[in-house]
Amino acid sequence: MASHGFWFLGAENASGNGSESPNTPRAWCQAAAQKFTGGIGSKLCALLNVGEAEKAAQAADKAEDGSTAESCGCNKPCNCPKAAVCFSDLYSTDLLPALNGDAKTMNFLQEVVDIMLAYIVESFDRSTKVIDFHYPNELLQRNNWELSDEPETLDDILISCRATLKYAIKTAHPRYFNQLSTGLDMVGLAADWLTSTANTNMFTYEVAPVFVLLEYVTLKKMREIIGWQDGRGDGIFSPGGAISNMYAMLLARYKMFPEVKEKGMSSVPRLVAFTSEHSHFSIKKGAAALGIGTESVICIKADERGKMIPSDLERRIIEAKQKGYVPFFVSATAGTTVYGAFDPLMAIADICKKHDIWMHVDGAWGGSLLMSRKHRWKLNGVERANSMTWNPHKMMAVPLQCSALLVREEGLMQSCNQMQACYLFQQDKQYDLSYDTGDKALQCGRHVDIFKLWLMWRAKGTIGFEAQIDKCLELSEYLYNKIKDREGYEMVFDGKPQHTNVCFWYLPPGVRYLEDKVEKMKRLHKVAPVIKARMMEYGTTMVSYQPQGDKVNFFRMVISNPAATFEDIDFLIEEIERLGQDL
Repeated sequence: MASHGFWFLGAENASGNGSESPNTPRAWCQAAAQKFTGGIGSKLCALLNVGEAEKAAQAADKAEDGSTAESCGCNKPCNCPKAAVCFSDLYSTDLLPALNGDAKTMNFLQEVVDIMLAYIVESFDRSTKVIDFHYPNELLQRNNWELSDEPETLDDILISCRATLKYAIKTAHPRYFNQLSTGLDMVGLAADWLTSTANTNMFTYEVAPVFVLLEYVTLKKMREIIGWQDGRGDGIFSPGGAISNMYAMLLARYKMFPEVKEKGMSSVPRLVAFTSEHSHFSIKKGAAALGIGTESVICIKADERGKMIPSDLERRIIEAKQKGYVPFFVSATAGTTVYGAFDPLMAIADICKKHDIWMHVDGAWGGSLLMSRKHRWKLNGVERANSMTWNPHKMMAVPLQCSALLVREEGLMQSCNQMQACYLFQQDKQYDLSYDTGDKALQCGRHVDIFKLWLMWRAKGTIGFEAQIDKCLELSEYLYNKIKDREGYEMVFDGKPQHTNVCFWYLPPGVRYLEDKVEKMKRLHKVAPVIKARMMEYGTTMVSYQPQGDKVNFFRMVISNPAATFEDIDFLIEEIERLGQDL
């Protein structure tokens, strides 16, 4: 079913008496003026360059009565004047904390908000482009992005804001499927604005009292969902899943050899870690950063669906021990990046217990399925893990960034990472010092990532997140069922995907019937990159592709965007075929 698009808002107000079509910009503006409070509808019309006739008429009316004041934007009728502001004569030094800078600040920030509101509304309009693509050298030439010694006016600053959003990827667009993190939640966005307004640091309760408490409450709730008794344990929000995974490796090493904190790697034997050959690259990056080395990360074979093979894990652990190495860390994956596979956590937990090895679950992508009663079985055994990475900025659509590391043993993070800086973590403060969480983090300055997750959770409830996640998985099953037997499509692996990852090849007519298999694979390898490039140039949609092992480039469709519908999936299929017909 075709989308009515952005302008459909005015349909209900259109009459059949010679009025304009409900799908015209003018009709939309008339409806928007009624639907939005605070004059936002009128501002959106102005920003979208529509309703010029109405604006001209209003200007003429003002000229007749000599009025120059504009609406103040109150949410109720009032006579507050709002003087026109000329930003071309103003600079950042005219804003707060400048003397008498409050009115100028309010006007400037309102202009910025207007720019963002227009962008938000446009992002959800299917008739707009997902991307206005330009090659890097073109984009560098289209605008002056260079920094200068002299300040720019606020008018120039507003122009830069508009230009930045003009060329930004509309990650909220219902047809943006390129990454694991997509969509834009309005409550999460509001929380992000508030977080930046508060502009504080997460290291102590004294500078972030509410945020520290919210992190405590939310991490406890997440540990309860994992299945740890009474939600006991520890955790922290970090700058992404890669850092959360590295934290887990750091804790595992410290748990086995606490002396490494002071004496370094020379004080411990050769350590080895284990992970699936389909796992995220951050496991090897963490080993490199911690001085363990990438050669000490042993990749375990995965089956045809991308799941770690437990028997191979145990075989490689025994081999490592026979060589004199010390196995200290196993990272299982709940939702691999490409296939969306869930490793068999229960069997892996048995092996880790048998060999006394720290078990970590990288649930950055698939961890959110714990919120779904229908799908959480895919993580059976996660409650036996020592630690887990969980990224709400993926399947839960919390604005970037929002990644949590959950740890089963309380106090371990503190003893592993604390340095007891006396200028921050004084021991004679008047409150419970356990709420000074900064010393258990590797960072000193730590961004407030908790408020957007907490506020969204309050707004949706657990059942709201569950419905959102279930819908995305339903859409992926719909796509799988549409293409599995469709001419021109071939699935990368057999069977319904476990997550929203749908991996497939599209074989254009020119490739479909080739009998020479080597030539066929050679040409097929080029198909996905060309179609993806055309998607970006037309701006119609975005979906990722990649090779995997000995498999040539294929499309990896992932669905985490709450705005996506069955119609958007249909559109994607048709668009791939349209863009690839001549290949």
